[in-house]
Amino acid sequence: MNHVFRLIRGNDIKKEIIAYCQKMNIEAGVIISAVGCIQHLHIRLAEAKDYIDKEECYEIVSITGTVSKDDVHIHISLSDNTGKTIGGHLKDGTIVDTTCEVAIYELKDYVFSREPDSITGYDELVIKRKEI
Repeated sequence: MNHVFRLIRGNDIKKEIIAYCQKMNIEAGVIISAVGCIQHLHIRLAEAKDYIDKEECYEIVSITGTVSKDDVHIHISLSDNTGKTIGGHLKDGTIVDTTCEVAIYELKDYVFSREPDSITGYDELVIKRKEI
């Protein structure tokens, strides 16, 4: 099943995607497209040490990730007004400027969850196939 929705100025992208997945009871899905622009950026960079948290306009080049009704793992790529592109792990506080159009493909035969992984030290994706 496909889900398509639009976020508006002032929406927190991550929080709104989580709320949508909860409302629609999406147990497993992937973000297949998201475009728009933001007015405030909050991402975690590679190696999970540094963050960018600043008020600045960017165009959303892409958003990708896995989603469920319980949690999400989303990465975002953005370009500034010179075309320079940056990206990272989407955090709460990335705020839509004029729009953000999101498309999610729901995987009805699966359930995604996140559980602690002793090797990585993070909550990692657990994929379970539904019994048919």
